[in-house]
Amino acid sequence: MTQLLNIEKIDHYAVITINNPPMNVIGNGVFKELDKAFQELGKDEEVNAVIITGQGEKIFAAGADIKEFPQLIGKQGIKKEFLETHAVLNRIDHFEKPVIAMLNGLTLGGGFEVALCCDIRIAEEHAQIGLPEITLGLFPGGGGTQRLPRLVGEAKAKELMFTGEAVSAVEAERIGLVNKVAASGEGLETARKMANRIGRFSLPALSRIKKAVDQGLELPLDQGIDLEAELFEEVFQTEDVQEGVKAFIEKRKPAFQNR
Repeated sequence: MTQLLNIEKIDHYAVITINNPPMNVIGNGVFKELDKAFQELGKDEEVNAVIITGQGEKIFAAGADIKEFPQLIGKQGIKKEFLETHAVLNRIDHFEKPVIAMLNGLTLGGGFEVALCCDIRIAEEHAQIGLPEITLGLFPGGGGTQRLPRLVGEAKAKELMFTGEAVSAVEAERIGLVNKVAASGEGLETARKMANRIGRFSLPALSRIKKAVDQGLELPLDQGIDLEAELFEEVFQTEDVQEGVKAFIEKRKPAFQNR
């Protein structure tokens, strides 16, 4: 079977590269490999952060594999199949470690929906980002209708989905869709620097930040504060907080053990 992902581990982070030429489409094979990769990286104690990007200089992922769609037309009882795809996307979304998407070019449809599952998005300046499903008589079915409005607001999300038009990296940054814009060819280095910095911190603290934010956003403020306090109590029981505080007092860099 052709390997559709390349996985590289450096220091405290990993880089997953989608390698499905010519367009890096996100078909069933890619989803299966993503699922396996995130399961394995979740257990890897040497990895505290993950970068996802696309092979080459022009395409992150140009959508789902449309060649798989004809077999779905007119078929009933396929909600279960769609939920299997959502399970993989949810694994990325709920991954206990920070995930950075580096959008190195076209990021469309299913590729965009993979990026929406990540915690941080960095786009190279030539990237075009959009959900063109409406042009096929479809709509985003990989979580786009749910995650995008939560990120950029209802009206802007509907505009992007109703028109199917892509936005530039600069516009994506303006509306809060991406965190940073990097020069073409420099996005991976930008992502690596960020992942390297994040990856050297305490995983128990990083994972609780992610949990507090992700779950807290779905709660009323007072319940979110209660969740934060609960997680704050938990982090004070870890070995890493002992090391971090001791290192600060001793004026040295901490050596976190991720426990």
